[in-house]
Amino acid sequence: MNLTRGIECLTITILVVCLAGCLSQPDREVVVYTALDSEFSEPILRDFTSETGIVVRPKFDVESTKTVGLAQAIIAESRTPRCDVFWNNEILNTLRLKERGLLDVYQPPVAQNYPAVFRDPEGTWHGFAGRARILIVNTEVVAEADWPKSIRDLANPRWKGRIGIAKPLFGTTATHAACLFATLGEEAARQFFQDLKQNKIRIESGNKQVAQAVAAGSLAFGLTDTDDALVMIDRGHPVRIIYPDQPAEGEAPDDALGTLFIPNTLCIIKNCRHREEAERLVEFLLQPKIEKRLAEGPSGQIPLNRETEAELRVETPQTVQAMQVDFAEAARHWDETAAFIREHFAVD
Repeated sequence: MNLTRGIECLTITILVVCLAGCLSQPDREVVVYTALDSEFSEPILRDFTSETGIVVRPKFDVESTKTVGLAQAIIAESRTPRCDVFWNNEILNTLRLKERGLLDVYQPPVAQNYPAVFRDPEGTWHGFAGRARILIVNTEVVAEADWPKSIRDLANPRWKGRIGIAKPLFGTTATHAACLFATLGEEAARQFFQDLKQNKIRIESGNKQVAQAVAAGSLAFGLTDTDDALVMIDRGHPVRIIYPDQPAEGEAPDDALGTLFIPNTLCIIKNCRHREEAERLVEFLLQPKIEKRLAEGPSGQIPLNRETEAELRVETPQTVQAMQVDFAEAARHWDETAAFIREHFAVD
């Protein structure tokens, strides 16, 4: 009997110790809302888990509402945040979250290797891995002599009904629209979009769908991102990337609008549940090896870290003229731009 009771006591003690050990283990996970396509971001997040042991719980959004949908979710959840890290594939909605006071400050040492223009001096957001807004043209549909050179060629009557853009209320297309309002001025930007409507521009659900339609030949050319265009090129479709609005021969650089480059952005949500893990993830994603991977992978992203060395597949602000835009000013034009687009294009 004493032996049996001794075994029982020992068993109970072991169970209690094991249970206590389990309960004392920290919750090693991080919730990331990411607008970058899952095919590009998920493998990197898996590697983060392999390297750190921290489980990543990602939340993606559909192609047609990404970025905007995720930002709206963060706003809706602001009293009890579910998201720890927002990996945005653009910048304006990140700035809008900052204006609402929803971002926390974090200054990882690796951030100092990025140009000041691509990071918040207060440390609430960090830009990395950019993309360009480009024209993708089907080379079997459009003769080389007729390839578009400017975003204004989307309003050329010759291509009426045969050109396309993604919904200009979401993603990088919405960012591009707000940047045009900030850079061209309200009157000129309104006229540009009215010209597109007059030219019966086709509105696709996302940038990926624009690239696919051009690759299939149902559109002659369209406005999309470099990563979506590269996927079509890698699949062997007869398409080419055009970096729009470059200075013509003999034209002063300042007279050309330039190509818009948009960085991915990272931020930690204020009062998030997994702060330490969030910091680890931000540090991990800002490493040169991650930009190198994104640059040399199928998405062909543009490195911004000064220490990143990669074989590039796309042009950069150092090789073509970039559009000069005040992103903070563009963010202030966001609501005005969205209201105009809804009114004139009847899209939601």
